[in-house]
Formats: sequence, structure tokens, C-alpha cells
Amino acid sequence: MKVLKYGLGACALLVVAMMLAWRMAEPAPLPQPGASAELLAPGAWQVRTKQLELVDDKRPTDANGDFPGAPGRHLHTRVWYPVGAADDALPREALPLIVYSHGFMGNSTEPSYLAEYLASHGYVIVAADFPLTHTAAPGGPNVFDVMNQPGDLSFLIDTALAWNEDPHSDFHGRIDPERIGIAGLSLGGMTTTLAAYHPRVRDPRVRAAASIAGPFELFGRTFFAGSQLPFMMLAGDIDAMVPYADNALPVLERVDNAWLVTVEGGSHIGFADQASLLRWLDNGDSIGCYFIRDRTPQTGDDMSYFDRIGTEEEGILRGMQNRLCQLDPLPEAISPLVQHRITMLALRAFFDSELNPDPATRERFRRYLGEQFAKDIDGITVARSHPAP
Repeated sequence: MKVLKYGLGACALLVVAMMLAWRMAEPAPLPQPGASAELLAPGAWQVRTKQLELVDDKRPTDANGDFPGAPGRHLHTRVWYPVGAADDALPREALPLIVYSHGFMGNSTEPSYLAEYLASHGYVIVAADFPLTHTAAPGGPNVFDVMNQPGDLSFLIDTALAWNEDPHSDFHGRIDPERIGIAGLSLGGMTTTLAAYHPRVRDPRVRAAASIAGPFELFGRTFFAGSQLPFMMLAGDIDAMVPYADNALPVLERVDNAWLVTVEGGSHIGFADQASLLRWLDNGDSIGCYFIRDRTPQTGDDMSYFDRIGTEEEGILRGMQNRLCQLDPLPEAISPLVQHRITMLALRAFFDSELNPDPATRERFRRYLGEQFAKDIDGITVARSHPAP
């Protein structure tokens, strides 16, 4: 009996210790008063979510491993949207839409912290499990399906705009077709770049695009030629999975009208919602590299991969050196909770600087992003390439 009592006591102490450690891992609040602390606060709206099973029956899903393929593309989809506290109804006005793309072996829960924050400030956020790159994809996650994912984004935009026109939908009249943005993490960032710029699969309805640590090195200057679409790259400078020097630094040289937000000590995995569970690790990329190291193209000359993306005439580069997960040992990263804060602030400022209907508000967010953000948050660098004359 005494052994049981001591055992229960030890378990109770362990639980208390874990709870205290969890709380102690929370980063200190931002200084008050301050522009960043004010912007980081949740918005005036309550947030609701829906889960939907959508099928694009106009495009097939390829065979994959032991999966024979399917005549359509199934997209388990999540929607975050704002409602009033008193009536639980959406705002009366048309709202901006952000379609989010998850990373390789991710899923539609990946942007939860970001989606809840943006929805509280009046955005509608849509994210889906891509058919062959999500965690539980039939036949196993397959990075080669990325070229089909811009079509999935366009389908999700089509679906949201159909809700907007449907008198029986909760979203009737609530989606502004002139204020559509796209964003994504890692392979989802690459999907975002493809959907924004690729000459064959880009969606012209997109007004602004943000890649969060997305693969970029294969996109040459020609790929972006002639476009003034606003673009942001948000990246950590110690990213082991999508190395910063190869994929973030070239952005301003290749893309007009682009922002580059650099997070000192930022890891790759630290941008995902699930990284909050890894807050005690020195660097969560150790987990990410364990899972993806052998599931991606192994060399920059993997022609079967690059030929799927596009031709050299379209601006797709070849022959890059693959540095995936070669950083050893991994340096200590900042807390993923800090990265989440930075992501919320960066993407809110970027999208409001482009999609807010009020010109003065757009300019206020543009100034915050270019002048105040890096002053408020230690370890942030913000740079910009201006639109071509």
C-alpha cells in the first residue's frame, strides 16, 4: 500500500513539474505599449471552424505506391472564419480569403495558430490535406505530386467563390473575389510560388503570395519576369531542411515587389503549429530531418523531378547542390512559440498591406512591416525589392 501511495505521489509531482516546465517555456510577452504587441492581440471577432470533404472530379489522383489512383482529387478541408460574439454570424461585408498550403508530410491543421489569429481579424482561411503529400497519404507521402497542388489551390478558390454566390451558403456575399491571398509552409511555400507565378498553372485571381520557408532555389529570374505580384518570403537563418542561403537569400534578386523577412535562429519546423509540442528541444529540425531525409529528391540533377516542375525556358533551374539536412551539428534554435508570433505579425502585416480595402490602412501596415517590425522584435531583419519601373 505504501508503495502505491509513494508511486501516486511521485506521479503527481511529475505532472506538476511538467506543467511548470510547460509554463516556463512560454516566451515573455512583447513590451507594452508597442505596435507589435498591439497587432499581435486577437482581433474583435470570435473564430469558428468547419471541416468539409471536397472532391475535384475534373482532375485525377495519380497512382502512388500500392495506391492505384483515383478519378478525382479528395481534399479534406478546414475553414476558419470570423463571427460576432453576440449573434454568431459572419460579418456583413465581403472578407479577404487566404488559401493555405501545408508542407510535405503535413496536413490542414498545420496553420491552426495562424488561421485562428487571422480569422479573428476578419479573414477567411481555407486549408486542405493535399491528396498525395499529407501525413497519411495513400501509398505514402510523395513529394513528386507538388505540381498538381496549384490546381488544388485553384479548386479551393473556385469552391470558396461558389459559396460566395450561393444564397444557401453561410458564406453568401462574404468572400471578396478581389482580395485573395495564398500562403504555405515548406512544400506548401513552393506550391504557393507555383500558383502565383508558374506560366502554366498560376491562378490570376491571386493578389498576394507568402512563402514560409519554401523551396525557392530552382526558380530563376526568368520565372518571375514580367510579374509585379506582391510576394513575401519568411525564413529562418538556421533552417536545416530548406537552407536559408539557397532558398531565401536569392528572393530579392529574382523577384520584383518582394519582401524577405529573416528570423535569426529560426528553424524550419518551428513555423508549424505542431512545433509548440517540441518547445523543449534545442532544434526541432532534428525531428523533421529524421522523417523526410530519404523522401525527397536526392540531387539537384534529379531530372524526373525538375522536368515535372517546368522547363529551363520557363525559368526552372537545374544542377543545384542538395543541402537538405546536411547541417551538423544543428545549432540551438529560438522557441517555436516565438516563431509563431513572428509568423502571425509578418503575414498579417503583409496581407493587410495588400488586401485591406482602405488605402491608409494598407500604407500603415506597409510602414510597420518595413520600419517598425524589426525594431520591436529582436533577431528580425526585413528587406524589400521594389516593383520594377
